[in-house]
Amino acid sequence: MSEQRLYYIVLKKSRSILKCIQFSANEKFNLMFEAPLDITLSASGFELVNFGCDDLQDQGNLSKHLTLCVFTNHTGSLCVCYSPKFDSWEKITYSVFYFHKGHSKTFTAALGSVDSLVTKGLTFLNLDYYVAVYLPGHFFHLLNIQHPDLICHSLFLTGNNEVVDMLPHSPLQSLSGSLVLDWCSGKLYRALLNQSYLLQFLWNTQLDCEKMAVLHCVLSCGRDPRFLEAKIIQWISENISTCHSFDLIQEFIIASSYWSIYPETSNIDKLLPYSSVLTWNTEIPGITLVTEEITLPFMKVHSFKGYWEKLNSNLEYVKCSKPCLLYNNSMVKREWHSLISEEKTGRRRSMVYVRNIFDNAMKVISNLEARNLEPRLTPLFQEEDYHQRLLIGLMVSELREHLLRHLQGIGKKKIEQMVLDYISKLLDLICQILETSWRTHHLHPWVLHLRASAAEFTVFHIMTRILEATMSLFLPLPPDLDNSENNEKLKFSIIVRLPPHIGQKICRLWDHPMSSNIISRNHVKQLLLNYKKQPQSSMIDKSPGSVEFLPLNYFIEILTDIESSNQALYAFEGHDNVDAKFVEEAALKHTTMLLGL
Repeated sequence: MSEQRLYYIVLKKSRSILKCIQFSANEKFNLMFEAPLDITLSASGFELVNFGCDDLQDQGNLSKHLTLCVFTNHTGSLCVCYSPKFDSWEKITYSVFYFHKGHSKTFTAALGSVDSLVTKGLTFLNLDYYVAVYLPGHFFHLLNIQHPDLICHSLFLTGNNEVVDMLPHSPLQSLSGSLVLDWCSGKLYRALLNQSYLLQFLWNTQLDCEKMAVLHCVLSCGRDPRFLEAKIIQWISENISTCHSFDLIQEFIIASSYWSIYPETSNIDKLLPYSSVLTWNTEIPGITLVTEEITLPFMKVHSFKGYWEKLNSNLEYVKCSKPCLLYNNSMVKREWHSLISEEKTGRRRSMVYVRNIFDNAMKVISNLEARNLEPRLTPLFQEEDYHQRLLIGLMVSELREHLLRHLQGIGKKKIEQMVLDYISKLLDLICQILETSWRTHHLHPWVLHLRASAAEFTVFHIMTRILEATMSLFLPLPPDLDNSENNEKLKFSIIVRLPPHIGQKICRLWDHPMSSNIISRNHVKQLLLNYKKQPQSSMIDKSPGSVEFLPLNYFIEILTDIESSNQALYAFEGHDNVDAKFVEEAALKHTTMLLGL
């Protein structure tokens, strides 16, 4: 090691000050930073020890001493973990200062068993993107230090749990590089998260918060991404209806795409979404949490490299209080709708602009074909799939501009390749989920029978969930879910066979004249359920331009009259904008489609 760091604390009357000195190979040293710590150490009996207790007899009294650790990693994180003396046998409190994020979190954990006294100290272990906090026989917490904002991205296990029971009871000291020292044996170990056990835990856990936390943990520590993705897709296919707090498909494709390029580039965590979940209000069993802003470290040097450059970048980002820079497809959505609208009205952008967009799409498709080793069940995108290719190309353009604008110090070619890889990953994962469901149930994408089997119904259910996930994120549809002529006939034949309450939900996800027709018919049925014909004099005023003898005009006037007289009659779940005008437009569109105009 060419350089070493010494962290020490200066005790002040009001607060303690954490300082760091870095020693270089040339025997020079620098004071790197000072950071205030909102903890009291002056009367705590705090003392320095050499990798643990000098006397093994002291191990039985570890709970009487506070614990304090400083952890860093290659991404520029700086965490201080602190546990005061235990003052209760019913709960334990500890704090983590996330200096690279500008806040601290104080956790209070309920102990699994109040009958057994706490004679062991709290253990903190540095596991790269995570910090493990545990008390043998009582609880195990795996804190996400890279994305600590939402509690659901960390794992909390308390009480009678297999993981808690497996924890080593001998005192451990965390060292650099995920190394761990066993105080009793004097042996060094490298602490790693067990990938196989995490997958097993993912299959068995029932709580949504644990599913979320373990999913991200598996993806972050995975050493064989393709294998892990296949296992997770299989888990999603079999558990898609058991998760109610978030969308499993959305969370998987966003998180997996993020981790596929995150290790390559620093600061990408501030520009690409890590999760589909923006807030989490569900209580985590056995844990309470208080979050507070903290004073940032004051850097004492002006030239940075390596770890210090990344830490300084993180601190500057917090200082600037910039608005959220995470990329989303809202700009793509507006531009895509604008281009489609211009196409319908006969107005077009310059040929160069449109050609560049389609060139982007072709690069993504070529990138997808190059990385896929097995032949697909169907081609990724059909030649006539103009709108889907347009959407893919726009995603490339918008994401490239976003990264070029905010990602400093990285060449244009590298950013372009990063964009292609990221979008290719998104689309590839969507297709993998779809094709895995077909292969699992031994079905071909075009084989759906009039009397569907259980396997066919399961596959169709997964297809609708994929459709729901991609539409809310405004992502391109996977193969066989777009609106080609064959697919329209297939989807309509399926919808008319579904139970009405399911068919209505599917129609809301399918933006097509046929689905609008079904929605309109349900709306009209609701309106006319208790309708009684009124005398002609009670009809609404006719507009000068209306033609009374047309049946559609007369029918729309009746619907409008019902709606205006009683708003409650036409409230339609999930469609606040469905009214007589919507019915009229849907009828005209459907007629146009039938006439082939």
